[in-house]
Amino acid sequence: MTRTAPAATTVDDATAERLAVALRCVTVSREDDSATDHTQFDRLAAHLEESFPLVHARLECELFGHSRLYRWPGSADTDRTSAILLAHMDVVPVDDPDRWTHPPFSGTVDAEFIWGRGAIDDKSRVLAILEAVEAALAAGVQPRDTVYLAFGHDEEVFGDQGAVRMAARLREAGVHAELLLDEGGVITTGVADGVDTPVATIMVGEKGYATVRLSIAATGGHSSMPGRQTAVGQLARAVARVQDHPFPLRLTPVTLDMLTRLRDVMKEPRRSLLSIARFVAPAVTRIMAARPQSEALVRTTTAPTVIRGGVKPNVLPQKAEAFVNFRILPGDSVADVLAHCRKVIRDPEITVELAGASSEPSATPSAGPVFDLVAAVAEATVPGIAVTVGLVPGATDSRHYDDLAGTRCNFAPIILTGADLERIHGSDERISRANYARLITFNRLLIDRLAAPRD
Repeated sequence: MTRTAPAATTVDDATAERLAVALRCVTVSREDDSATDHTQFDRLAAHLEESFPLVHARLECELFGHSRLYRWPGSADTDRTSAILLAHMDVVPVDDPDRWTHPPFSGTVDAEFIWGRGAIDDKSRVLAILEAVEAALAAGVQPRDTVYLAFGHDEEVFGDQGAVRMAARLREAGVHAELLLDEGGVITTGVADGVDTPVATIMVGEKGYATVRLSIAATGGHSSMPGRQTAVGQLARAVARVQDHPFPLRLTPVTLDMLTRLRDVMKEPRRSLLSIARFVAPAVTRIMAARPQSEALVRTTTAPTVIRGGVKPNVLPQKAEAFVNFRILPGDSVADVLAHCRKVIRDPEITVELAGASSEPSATPSAGPVFDLVAAVAEATVPGIAVTVGLVPGATDSRHYDDLAGTRCNFAPIILTGADLERIHGSDERISRANYARLITFNRLLIDRLAAPRD
């Protein structure tokens, strides 16, 4: 199949349509696997194999359920691995299709956008990587050292059957790559407070994740003869205590590095303040805590999300429960979250326990040895950006591969506003043709760097 490299500013209709077809596959992953429509993943697999014939003829591909692990041998014929490129093919469900401009799985393509669930998170990265590899193969380009492509099918439900198994296979093979690249950071405009320059945030780690269940059991009875407090009231007080006593603010080394890299593009007086940030950390963290987006970088966040109890207005509840979600800053742990809840609630009748899956934060996130390579490719793709580091606030498949690479980067060179960010897992998810062109160009340039002789 002939490939035409996309222009720097857009993609042609054929390239856009290949992504659109992928978006029409309703690959929603669910925690209850029996509720997953596996035929949709089969549809997507068939589309990928048809659309990228050189990839599937020349790269080895091993399946783990619906997940796909490709191996692209290097030209140097050594055991070295230069990169593991991650992406995922599953998407989250749609709550209210009526709020979408176009049906969420229609894969509508217009002059400016490609619409659909997964357009940003994360099918565009799957397709962009394959577009870049297909073009490289057609041009006779081969990486110097082995490259792996690992496309998961259950990232949105913690990756146990996809990423976990693929990472285990790479460990068994003794793979240790120079670079691990996954979703996470993007280029934002108008999001970083006090910065006019577009900011490329290359995430170098991620926060941990834990949901805590608070529960209480009571005798119950008729509401006309209540005691001093009901189960609902007692639980509500516990939730309030957890929310009113957040984790302390902390300036971690990775956040300090992020701010230091941005100092030159910040306006006064913040530019001057950041020159002494390590000495005035409390002032810096208070400023960052003023906005939810930046507060997440300086504390373990607390979010009560569910509370329920009781069956009728005139019946005292016999049980009540609440769920509180925490995103854990490096330096804290899942155990710290549980201990914190028990300490601030101070009520032995409230049971505090983990609910569902949890994960620890990255141990020591920092810019690794080949961070500058990724930054240079980002700058070549989108000139004029400011590049910094950061932390992924949520969980990605990367956490399952953390020990398999010397440098971890979570990044895609797409330019998004604050409103665009709200479309991810929300309504009207879409990617512009220009952003999709940037994604393909970035991956193609990265492959060229990986093919270049070592210095």
